Amino acid sequence: LPGQGAYYNPGFVNMDGRLDTVKGYCTDVITDIATNWLNGRDRQKPFCLVVGHKATHRTWMPDLQDLGAFDKVNFPVPDNFFDNYEGRPAGKHQDMTIDKTMRLGYDLKLMDDSLRNTRFYASMDEHQQKVFFRYYDSIKADFEKQHLSGKDLVLWKYQRYMRDYMSTALSLDRNVGRLMNYLEQQGLLENTVVIYTSDQGFYLGEHGWFDKRFMYEESMRTPLIIRYPTLIRQGTVNDYLVQNLDYAPTIIDFAGGKVPDDMQGKSLVPLLKGEVTKSQWRKSLYYHYYEYPAEHSVYRHFGIRTERYKLIRFYNAENYWELYDLEKDPQEMNNLAQDTKYSPVLSDLKKKLRDLIIEVKDDEALKIF
Repeated sequence: LPGQGAYYNPGFVNMDGRLDTVKGYCTDVITDIATNWLNGRDRQKPFCLVVGHKATHRTWMPDLQDLGAFDKVNFPVPDNFFDNYEGRPAGKHQDMTIDKTMRLGYDLKLMDDSLRNTRFYASMDEHQQKVFFRYYDSIKADFEKQHLSGKDLVLWKYQRYMRDYMSTALSLDRNVGRLMNYLEQQGLLENTVVIYTSDQGFYLGEHGWFDKRFMYEESMRTPLIIRYPTLIRQGTVNDYLVQNLDYAPTIIDFAGGKVPDDMQGKSLVPLLKGEVTKSQWRKSLYYHYYEYPAEHSVYRHFGIRTERYKLIRFYNAENYWELYDLEKDPQEMNNLAQDTKYSPVLSDLKKKLRDLIIEVKDDEALKIF
């Protein structure tokens, strides 16, 4: 999907480098391609298939059948929606608020004629455009009658964002179900490892934001569900500290291969088997975000997360530390880096962070540290 692709009638770059356009809604089309590949595979051999979906990538465009699915739902507003970012300069500087960054036309689709001709809608056929625009035109007409401003406008944008986002996710849910049903119908479900995950978490109004990038919990935490009935008991929950670097070693381990020594992640198979206790597992996670200046203006930062604490070092544009006690402050509102009561914690975390930086050979962070 070049440039994140289109939700409607998407184009796919094929193995020859040409663009093949496929009619339909992107999430359905990707599942069709996946099941077609499974149908044509060599059934005498094991397989590994990665199904990468576009949804729920910005800008959120639900399938026609899902338009308005959540219009009668009022989503709870996060407690820190109107965060003032006290003690957190990077929070003040970012450009990813629902208030100022989220655009009524581009994001929420209250369109004028100029927007209807942009790439998001150019791939649609006449019928798709007619149904899609009719729905959002009714939203726009209702919005204009209200003459909203201030907090009322921001809260309206939040509800509209959530309804679009969740409506777009409906097709994702439906198509994960389609793929699971296919495996079951083919007699493959019980002997196939199914891993559901994402590239990162996403802000749904926490701190007043959308998007990701920051090391705070909402975007650092990532969905991870694994189904393999011969090994994992249904409903099992594991709260050990795992990371996406662990996925490749896990898949290699499941396949009976040898995990290369230079891989930084660890296989999760011993955890799934119950062979590893928490005391034997990793005690912390490392994070580094590099992209500044860039979209959404999130300062560069790196840091460490343990079971209870998180320490973040912002650098380049602003140079300072943030420290959070996740047990007492799960929403990460109170920066404790200057609190003398936490000086021993801060000192200990700095040492552990330095050790992690050296372990992963992050030379840029080591120079700054």
